Amino acid sequence: MRVCFRSSVQPELMAEYKQRHAAVWPEMLSALKDAGWNNYSLFLAPDGQLIGYLECEDYQAAQARMALTDVNTRWQAEMATLFAASDVPPDQGFELVEEVFNLEDQLAIAEAVTIAAGAVHTDITTGYPKEQS
Repeated sequence: MRVCFRSSVQPELMAEYKQRHAAVWPEMLSALKDAGWNNYSLFLAPDGQLIGYLECEDYQAAQARMALTDVNTRWQAEMATLFAASDVPPDQGFELVEEVFNLEDQLAIAEAVTIAAGAVHTDITTGYPKEQS
């Protein structure tokens, strides 16, 4: 499962946000990996728009596993000051973004259709299918 989310960092605190993410606590890195957060990246736009991407088996389950860890509770408390005031920790306030295109998925579908239909060879002089020998 691929997951994309967005949030917003206070623009005046973006440098601090970047600094904190340049050296995430090793315990936090391990907790994320153990909870099933794979290929996890964060992208920060100049206006403070934060986009996150991860791959996991089940996002709700991976998020719930993180919520049970002490290190996540401490990390979210540290990060909360960098986001707009909210009643929930930053990792619970993510807005999920719908995926509408994935190159590998589209290529796999196109390949499956081609295989299912059989390779149709076209006569380049006529543009019509030619008989296979």
